[in-house]
Parts: sequence; C-alpha cells; structure tokens
Amino acid sequence: MKKRVLVKFSGEALADESGFGVDVDRLRFIANEIKTLVEAGIEIGIVIGGGNIIRGVNASKNGLIKRTSADYMGMLATVINSVAMQEALEFNGISTRVQSAIELKQICETFIVRRAQRHLDKGRVVIFASGTGNPFFTTDTAATLRAIEINASMIIKATKVDGVYNKDPNKFDDAYRIEELTYDEALKDEIKVMDDTAIALAKDNSLPIVVCNMFKKGNLLEIIQNGNGEFSIVK
Repeated sequence: MKKRVLVKFSGEALADESGFGVDVDRLRFIANEIKTLVEAGIEIGIVIGGGNIIRGVNASKNGLIKRTSADYMGMLATVINSVAMQEALEFNGISTRVQSAIELKQICETFIVRRAQRHLDKGRVVIFASGTGNPFFTTDTAATLRAIEINASMIIKATKVDGVYNKDPNKFDDAYRIEELTYDEALKDEIKVMDDTAIALAKDNSLPIVVCNMFKKGNLLEIIQNGNGEFSIVK
C-alpha cells in the first residue's frame, strides 16, 4: 500500500539569507527532495507558507490595512510560492498540480478534494495554495486540514531544525530535542510546534505531526520509509 503524506514548509524555506523572495538554489534542493519521495512511490501533498513575501498579521499591524485584507494578501503570496514550486518540480519531470482555496482559474485549479485525491492516486504531487481560503487561519491549520481531507498518514512540518526543542536552540546552548510528545504537550505555550488550531485539529483526527530538518539531504525519505533520522513526533 502506498504511503500518502503532506509536507508543510514555510515560505522562508524558499528565501535567501535575507528571508525574502525565492532563492533558486533552495527551490531546486526542495524539488529534488520531493522527487526522491515520488520516485519511492510516496504520494505527496504540499502546503507552503507565504512569509517570504508577506505575512498578513504583520501587514495589518498598524491598522492601515485591515486584517482580513492583509490575510488575503498572504494567501496570494502562497500562490506565488506554489507556482514556483510547481515549476521546479515539473522541471525535474514530476507531474504537479496547484490547487487554490481561492479561485484563480488562469493560474491553477480551484481546490476540490475529490480531484486532489484523484491526482494523488495518479502519482501527481498536489500543492495546496491560499491556505484555507479564510482570513485568521494560518497555513499550519490549512496543512492539517488538507492532510485530513486527503487521508494522509502523517503531516511533516519541514523546518531548519531537526525537531521540537524545549526552547530555541539558536539562542540557548542547553536546549534539548524532545523526540516524542503528546498533542496536549505540544499545545503548551513554551513548546512551538504548530499553532493551537492546527494541533487541536490533528488531535481530533489522530494525525501524527512530524517535525524535521528539511535541509538534510534524504531526511524526508528516511523518515517516511524507515522511521529513522533526527525528528520529533507529536501523536
């Protein structure tokens, strides 16, 4: 039986060292990692954030732009990233579809869960853009929702660190990785895995959340196929 997983990574994962824009080398690396999963027979859904372009919560900070409008701007940013990823994957010979929660028919398909499932059945990568299509919801929540809708066996939050830490490992030398934690533990304020809505949704549907380093070559494949590597799991 084929495995089906949803991979979530932030928009910043595509950015250069400044944290903005789309870095071609990073895009190429991620596309190559996804290609190894597809070639291993794993069915892949992807959700990408838009923080390398704009964050709704930041854009609305001073009140000039309404939060709802700012969030829609953030959703459009995820479409830009999704199209970039689609191009990188198809350059590598991987059949890919972008489905948006907001209708943008000149650019991509509108999200329809049965169509998404059919694409996955055919071995296509499906990139889910525009979050949930609603303001006030993060792409973490969108990723969890889409993972449940496509019956994924897990959601992988691919980050720049190798799991969940008790505190920021970039700031504290005594920080340590937590290999396994419960949903309730993940909801604690000091443990940052995903936003609370995403974790609660995963808990209600018994969807495991794996947090790992996306920039370690072969890491995603090793985790999915063998359950090995350095990562943390919430279940």
